[in-house]
Amino acid sequence: MTDKIRDPILRVVPRPADINANGHIFGGWVLSQMDIAGGIVAAEVAQGAVATVAIESMEFIAPILLRDVISVYAHLEKRGRTSMGIRIEVVATRDGGKTQEKVTEGLFTFVALDENHRPRPLPEPAA
Repeated sequence: MTDKIRDPILRVVPRPADINANGHIFGGWVLSQMDIAGGIVAAEVAQGAVATVAIESMEFIAPILLRDVISVYAHLEKRGRTSMGIRIEVVATRDGGKTQEKVTEGLFTFVALDENHRPRPLPEPAA
């Protein structure tokens, strides 16, 4: 996990319907959880609506298993005029809470949107 101590943006338990033929959780399910968490952080930074426009990097490190509880961590990593990079990490808690393992991470790009769903400048950061 990252060197910063913080609370997860999301904590989720996968369901049996989320399992692929190998007994692991579908990558697309994990990606959607990451996008939700990243969108929460991005909307706070943008102080309004945002849209995911890119996934700059994505790495699946270890599989997520059915009984895992996943914690999704996200924070602002880079900031542009209308867009921002949100670093997202997923940690699985296993064995009844005895072990934790980072299972995936990625850098998602979100853009702030105006009322016409067009890019708008990000508000100035709080001092």
